[in-house]
Amino acid sequence: YLHSICMKDSKHITVVIADDHPMLLRGLNDELTEKGYHVLGQAENGIRALQLIIEHQPMVALIDIDMPVLKGLEVIKKAKLKTSSTRFILLSFHRETTYVIQAKTLSIDGYLLKEDSFDEIEKCIHAVINGEQYFSNSFKGMEMTSANKELRMLRNLTPSERKILKLIAKSYSSQEMADSLYVSIRTIEKHRSNIISKLQVNPSTHSLTHWALENKDIILNFHT
Repeated sequence: YLHSICMKDSKHITVVIADDHPMLLRGLNDELTEKGYHVLGQAENGIRALQLIIEHQPMVALIDIDMPVLKGLEVIKKAKLKTSSTRFILLSFHRETTYVIQAKTLSIDGYLLKEDSFDEIEKCIHAVINGEQYFSNSFKGMEMTSANKELRMLRNLTPSERKILKLIAKSYSSQEMADSLYVSIRTIEKHRSNIISKLQVNPSTHSLTHWALENKDIILNFHT
């Protein structure tokens, strides 16, 4: 698979790695170093990971999703504001669709499961270096299809509907939304009805609110 990587071989690829499990961190560091990658730093918490990424501007950052102090997704969000060239790969035990959607919403370059082999980690690194998005082959087609379907539905919302959905996710009442957006309650309710229809949410009372709270991270990070 490496023959397609014409622009850079492993010894030119700089990497920062972050994982709160010392043995996993050490193992990943040893594998990368043995294969010739240039590991610039290791972190066992999110704050340290963010510092290393900003300081070293690595080509690739491999970040554990469940980091202490600052979660992996937060590290990536903050780092993206400080570095334009680093490619981000999430490492996770989570294979649920919600996490896949969050990764896609934040335009994260790669998403690997911790059960994946080092060969797959290498494939992912080289894919993202070449500007491709890479998700673990361990994901079933159904999981990816479901994630893509939910993203399509969110993209079908109008800017006004997305704004209201974000306020619902922040637990605003209809009256509070009407006041903050300078519109009538009736307008808010009409938007809610349209959102329920487009997202195919159960139309029963409070169902949209429950859905929005369950998917809060996705909604608040979503952008077109």
